[in-house]
Amino acid sequence: MNDAIHRFLLEDLDIRGAIVQIDTVWQNIQAQRHYPPVVSELLGQMCAVSALIAGNLKQPGRLTFQLRGHGDISILVIDCSETLNLRGYAKHGDLPDGAANAGALLGDGQLLMTLDHADARQPYQSYVPMEGHSIGEIFQHYLVQSEQQPAILILAADSKRASGVFLQKLPGADLKDEDGWNRVALLAQTIKLEELQSLDAIELLRRVFAEERVRVFEPKALQHNFPPDWEKIRDMLRSVGETEVLAILAEHGEVLVHDDISNHSYRFSEEEARALFQDKPTLH
Repeated sequence: MNDAIHRFLLEDLDIRGAIVQIDTVWQNIQAQRHYPPVVSELLGQMCAVSALIAGNLKQPGRLTFQLRGHGDISILVIDCSETLNLRGYAKHGDLPDGAANAGALLGDGQLLMTLDHADARQPYQSYVPMEGHSIGEIFQHYLVQSEQQPAILILAADSKRASGVFLQKLPGADLKDEDGWNRVALLAQTIKLEELQSLDAIELLRRVFAEERVRVFEPKALQHNFPPDWEKIRDMLRSVGETEVLAILAEHGEVLVHDDISNHSYRFSEEEARALFQDKPTLH
């Protein structure tokens, strides 16, 4: 099953993990974006790790990760709802020739995590400095710092597929097998990126952990379903105010709003923009 998260547990070792492979969903996220290959690769890896973390939340919620730096790529953002509905966006300038790692392309910056639960009074936010030369290293550092447990991330992405492997040592692991985590870490290092991108998740587990007892849970499906929301944009323009909207009309002859993360454009003619502020409700 592609476009899904396959969670698993190495039962004899008390080590949990997950494999994600995102095909159609990833292709739809980057459709019409025309990202350079290196940007597509980094955003795809971030899409994979965001899905892995969202799929392992104890309490489902809307999870958003942003990497903001001062390099040639200034923003990478992935938003994942509690139903594992994914969208994402990258902002970049002119990129240097040749391959460069994520740390160099992003420059100094920070990782921002926002988690919004339905029953929370306000979203929880966490900021950490970006540490690492790859998306995997940056998020591995974040996981270890936030959960205080060793973790391993292996990520891969191209224009067709974004995939990842997540492993985490649980608190009782050493009591079950004091060498278990070291053994699993060595096995994880044998995973080739081309295997991660091409093999079925269950087949990959069989190959890597052939000697371990693996319990695989029901897969969680991913989606990308963000149709245009005209009413949301109308409300946003009303909140901006009539004076500001009329100033935009005077300068451009129309109002154009682009939703970067969902990749939708909303165009309002002068008549349509003015109509937003007609028939205002009467205050009593």
